Amino acid sequence: MLLPDWAVLNAAIEWLAHGMWSIAWWQIVLFTLAMTHVTMISVTVFLHRHQAHRALDLHPIASHFFRFWLWLTTGQVTKEWASIHRKHHAKCEQAEDPHSPHVYGIKKVLFEGAELYRAESKNKETMARFGHGTPDDWIERNLYTRYSWQGVGLMMIIDLFLFGAAGMAVWALQMAWTPITAAGIINGAAHYWGYRNFEAADQSRNISPWGIIIAGEELHNNHHTYPTSAKLSVKPYEFDIGWMYISMMQAVGLATVKKTPPKAAYGDIRPVADEKTLEALIANRYEIMATYAKGVRQAARDEFESVKARSADAAVIKAAKRWMHRDEEKVPAAAAPQLAQARAASPVLDKMVTMREELRQMWLNTHVSREQLAKDLQAWCHRAEESGIAALREFSMKLRAAHV
Repeated sequence: MLLPDWAVLNAAIEWLAHGMWSIAWWQIVLFTLAMTHVTMISVTVFLHRHQAHRALDLHPIASHFFRFWLWLTTGQVTKEWASIHRKHHAKCEQAEDPHSPHVYGIKKVLFEGAELYRAESKNKETMARFGHGTPDDWIERNLYTRYSWQGVGLMMIIDLFLFGAAGMAVWALQMAWTPITAAGIINGAAHYWGYRNFEAADQSRNISPWGIIIAGEELHNNHHTYPTSAKLSVKPYEFDIGWMYISMMQAVGLATVKKTPPKAAYGDIRPVADEKTLEALIANRYEIMATYAKGVRQAARDEFESVKARSADAAVIKAAKRWMHRDEEKVPAAAAPQLAQARAASPVLDKMVTMREELRQMWLNTHVSREQLAKDLQAWCHRAEESGIAALREFSMKLRAAHV
């Protein structure tokens, strides 16, 4: 049976098929990707770097644009997001961490990260303790918080109006984007897989050196090392697209950066390590210890060959390569015996690991006076330079040139 040729019905069918814009499928895809990209920039710049960590200040125009956009595309309440994220840093990978894969398991955080967020948002103690300084104006109380999910409903209507039936797919992807990328991938994978530039106190990882898809949040180990930095990239080969947008906003007066990652400075080599050397070590400990780890790995390559020649156990070599530059408490119990065997087989490796731990104690021994620590550091540098190990000698001389 043929449908009547009614103008209204034909118009409705045309709208369902093409929407008001009547654009090609690939144009819809590009539009959707652009929309989700703006959402990720809003999350990383406004919610994360501005609200949760106060790494930058935003002009009211920029700040309210991000608030409005997040209301439309996520329904996220600023106070809830900032509170939960601050608690994550304060209780990272402990039992109270709202979304740690080491507490809940990697599968649960990857696939149910948004549910963990919603559960924690109902914790009044979390909101009271960690929610300070978030927006509390009239529009926040009476619209963005009170009617948090009406925004995403309005977004659905807009998508349906623009694209017809395809608008539901556009809207569904917009709604899934942040829960999958932020609540799932960042909170899950970034504490489970990837590389580490720095020996941060937790298990944070950099998923990729190019932070584009998730707006720079891929550089998670960098962020946990310097949580109050507005810039997440630290290496020359790393790219943080969120920082690119912040720099552009700062150029036109829409943002003011408050803090970026510290950078160790080097000058003339001091005759001996002193309190200024100690100050530089403590202020730039992550970067300096990363330099130490790089030197250890470089020097260890030759040692690995000699250890391999004396030991047929490949697991020993593998464990040494992976764990010898890590903090002692970060070495898994299963790898500890192999690492011990590698150290026993190579006095050079053993010396490097031992002196690394001694150097780390310089900022962990808070009960020791500054004067005594400076003397300890001076003695450490002397032993390093007299060790006969070129990597230790070069590192020590560079350390004596460091200043704040």
